[in-house]
Amino acid sequence: MSKTAIRINEADAVAVALQPLTKGNKVTLEAQGSASEVTVTLQEDITAGHKFAIREIKKGEPVIKYGYPIGAATEDIAVGKHVHTHNIHTLLSGELNYTYNEEKAKAAYDAWYKESEKLRKNVPTVQVYKRADGRVGSRNEVWIVPLVGCVNKISETLAMWANAKFCAGEPKPSVEGGLEGFFTWTHPYGCSQMGGDKETTAKILADLVHHPNAGGVLVVSLGCEENNIPYFKEFLGEYDENRVKFMTTQACEDELEEGKRLLTELADYAGKARRESRPLTDIVLGMKCGGSDGMSGITANALIGRICDAMTGMGGRVMLTEVPEMFGAEQMLMNRCVDKARFDKTVDLINGFKGYYARHNQVCYENPSPGNKAGGITTLEDKSLGCVQKGGKAPVTGVLKYSERLPQNVTGLTLLEGPGNDIVSTTDMTAAGANIILFSTGRGTPLGAPVPTVKIATNHPLAQNKHNWIDFDAAALLDEPSDTVRDRLLKLICDIVSGRAVTKNEKNGYREIAIFKDGVTL
Repeated sequence: MSKTAIRINEADAVAVALQPLTKGNKVTLEAQGSASEVTVTLQEDITAGHKFAIREIKKGEPVIKYGYPIGAATEDIAVGKHVHTHNIHTLLSGELNYTYNEEKAKAAYDAWYKESEKLRKNVPTVQVYKRADGRVGSRNEVWIVPLVGCVNKISETLAMWANAKFCAGEPKPSVEGGLEGFFTWTHPYGCSQMGGDKETTAKILADLVHHPNAGGVLVVSLGCEENNIPYFKEFLGEYDENRVKFMTTQACEDELEEGKRLLTELADYAGKARRESRPLTDIVLGMKCGGSDGMSGITANALIGRICDAMTGMGGRVMLTEVPEMFGAEQMLMNRCVDKARFDKTVDLINGFKGYYARHNQVCYENPSPGNKAGGITTLEDKSLGCVQKGGKAPVTGVLKYSERLPQNVTGLTLLEGPGNDIVSTTDMTAAGANIILFSTGRGTPLGAPVPTVKIATNHPLAQNKHNWIDFDAAALLDEPSDTVRDRLLKLICDIVSGRAVTKNEKNGYREIAIFKDGVTL
């Protein structure tokens, strides 16, 4: 790594250390746009991922990073001083009013479209499962969906039995096709819930039943729960009786034997599926960050943003969620909404989530986490501006509510309502239809969604020390041309969705769900 620090935007008042820097060191920042080369003498040691001032910042003055304010100075900050939680405070508050600039949105769209011209002529081909409804799956698994937490252990027992019988105990993707494993998505809900929470649970589980990565689904009920089979079917809608089976355990003399019989039928049905060639744009890509650090917006999220631009430029579909981690950076997304209707939905998305905080008497800026701060993220604006880098320059063409599924006719970048919580948001994207999720991390995390979850490290030490968690090292952006790194990650995505490669979360068996809860538990 030749660079020791980076100024992300020519307007920035701070630079970010790319490696540990020592007090007294002279750091030279390259000329950028209208900003000339700057040499700074450090007045303090600076940890990698942390910020230092490259010009004087007066008390009360906005501190600029990514070209936007990440907060305001709580004291005068001299050149070369560490800039962090001890001398910055957030500028965020409650709901805001926003203005749609049609001219700016059109200019952003035209620039993105022009840059995407070459990509549209070279769409890669992947080997996936074409489903009856036109969607595609990157995996062909049998999923067991408990309707209530009471039958979690029964569902787990059945999945273990089925994997031992039909998959030699080791579920894994196949390059040709056929049955690739049995998985159950346990959760604590389905009963003792009221109003919106009960409905939300049913909707998310129905979304999972319809997911194209599942070639067959066994829905397991206790029988007396609120989310019982008749209630659940109201949200499930039409389904293929060969692909989806139901079992009410209270109605069975031996629920394990009945479950085995149904899984055998599903194994036979799903096992007939074979992979076929389809354009990469047929898949749905989800984007997520967790355990972020000061490098996230520079390497991993920026790289995911380039993948987002590539996918949408080809005519594909990409989803971005974590609404609270858009606070302070939402205008960047609003400026790219393709029309006033999408802009209005984005405003409702942002202010609606702020309203959720207010209903619970919480401030909207109670973020970042201790791990984020240790990694160099100072305020929620700092975190959000790095987070939304995952959206690249793509136009915002869709906005979805929590538990809604992505329509097949919506291409481009869709904003999905959901919290920042890692398990809830990855479940959210899976339920909405993501076949694969790109998940950036600077601190490291092992968790995974029901779909392949590609862990992308923001820095070399994490990629090296936690290679059993990490699939890709985005810090390569600091050493290699960005197009080279992007294309390498794009190839990995193609290999994963085609069954030629597995993600670390799949290899480790780290796959789980969590459902958003807002109300009373009885």
